Amino acid sequence: MATLITDPQFERELIAQRQEWGVDKFDEVWDGVYVMAPMANDEHQFLVKELTTVLTIAIDWANLGQTRPGVNVSDRREDWKSNFRIPDVAVFLNGTKAENCGAFWLGGPDFGVEIISPGDRALLKLPFYASVGTGEILVIEREPWALTSYRLHHGEMVEAGKSTPENGQAIDSAVVPMKWQLLQGEEGINIQITHHDGVQQWLVNV
Repeated sequence: MATLITDPQFERELIAQRQEWGVDKFDEVWDGVYVMAPMANDEHQFLVKELTTVLTIAIDWANLGQTRPGVNVSDRREDWKSNFRIPDVAVFLNGTKAENCGAFWLGGPDFGVEIISPGDRALLKLPFYASVGTGEILVIEREPWALTSYRLHHGEMVEAGKSTPENGQAIDSAVVPMKWQLLQGEEGINIQITHHDGVQQWLVNV
């Protein structure tokens, strides 16, 4: 259920309280509207850690770019806090058009990951990612499990591939040197990540 708060004083108090409690880490502002994201559960945070680690090995250690486990992304330099999103994982390749402004990045990552938690609106962020020039977004859904790749095409994020435990299809990334695949393991879901070099491979057991 969405809640609209029109009392400015209560709004300020609520935001200040969330900041004091430290639960505002994933809060965003969408065109001036403060969006309170649900607190990521343990599985969500585990996935962020694992994917950040794999991308750091494949990108950062190979001197191809930089990986971040969540970062502020805005479409404006001045008053950036009035419109920003926070992908769960972001990759900025060497030569990226985005600019690191310290507290935020001006422009989208070349590759990003969004992990959907109950109650969040990650898919509604796709038009924003397109507007800031994000090259590719991998969306991870967990109920039911699915990996979906969205790529920038003529100013829009369009679906480029989908992997589920049922179809077993692999998604080749057009931005980072790897492909992604969901597999049904004996004890749960596995995300198999294979480097384009055909040598390196990682398995994230969920």
